[in-house]
Amino acid sequence: MNTDPLFSPFTLENFRLKNRLGVAPMTRMSSVKDSIPREDVLEFLVRRARNGAALIFTEAIVTDYESAQGYPGQARLVTQRQIEAWKPVVRAIRDAGAVSIMQMFHCGRVAWPEINPAGRIIAPSPLIPRDLNPLTGKPYPVPDEMSLFDIGHVILGFVETAKGAINAGFDGVEIHGAHGYLINEFLSAYTNQRHDAYGGTVANRYRFAQEIIQAVAPVIPADKLLTFRISDWGVVDMDVSLFRTKEEYQQIITSLSQEPLDAISVSAYDFQTKAFGTDRNIAQLTREATSLPIMICGKIYDRATAEMALKDADIALSAKSILLNPDWVEDVRQGKPLRPYHSAEADIAYTTTPLP
Repeated sequence: MNTDPLFSPFTLENFRLKNRLGVAPMTRMSSVKDSIPREDVLEFLVRRARNGAALIFTEAIVTDYESAQGYPGQARLVTQRQIEAWKPVVRAIRDAGAVSIMQMFHCGRVAWPEINPAGRIIAPSPLIPRDLNPLTGKPYPVPDEMSLFDIGHVILGFVETAKGAINAGFDGVEIHGAHGYLINEFLSAYTNQRHDAYGGTVANRYRFAQEIIQAVAPVIPADKLLTFRISDWGVVDMDVSLFRTKEEYQQIITSLSQEPLDAISVSAYDFQTKAFGTDRNIAQLTREATSLPIMICGKIYDRATAEMALKDADIALSAKSILLNPDWVEDVRQGKPLRPYHSAEADIAYTTTPLP
């Protein structure tokens, strides 16, 4: 019996993962036509599966052709051509013995009109980040406060994208509720100042996420996975805690635990950081509030950090390390000395340079 904490199997509903290491979802800007990623970006996922990763997440896929897009060249999964492009990728990942999950999101206020098909930005409230847009060097535009019609329309986009993933053969779907994007904008009082049923109390701010989960769940077959990603930090205004207290965060986790989800994926900027002024990290606080399997990422770069991360979680996801090192899983298995990569080194993900 394998007692290695990293390389022992783990059962995630109907799937038996061969180890506890996976590829984190990472935003790309690699679509040059038809909202389909470049071939080397698709092959990157297959190569990581063949090189030992047990769980493969796609880049974040935007959920509609209107307001979801936040970056140039993002991918979608709602047309037959897009579905057909992903089918061989999913088959190859499965043939390599790995599990594939499509992650989907709406960028909300982290966008600008020139790259959005609708030419408008929407958010729970008309608030802009303090940070400048790193791609334009200018302030983000003031978003339109979402109407009830907008909310219903956005939910349909999540449903249609989930259907596309199932048709492409993915083993599961993840709803991206992290990093200051639209769902996270509703969850956080920092970005949600509404006075209707979608704002104010934690329960009200949770309503949008709940309605998306409840709408998506019926289109996910019983033998497939549905997961949710959450974080306390965003890609803009990174110094801001998106949840005000431990209790507020744990109330959201408790609510998620009552949904038809198979796991919660927690994105930490650094998984070891103590959260909300407590002596515990974000995974430990999540564990206190849920019995669902927990995935964790954030500065997991070698065997020691992966083993430490799995003391409080079930699956460790790597982003920069597995992006830049095709042999990362095997290097971790062998306990090779590995260094953490800096964000600037991972900028290859946003260029035309083929991924390693």
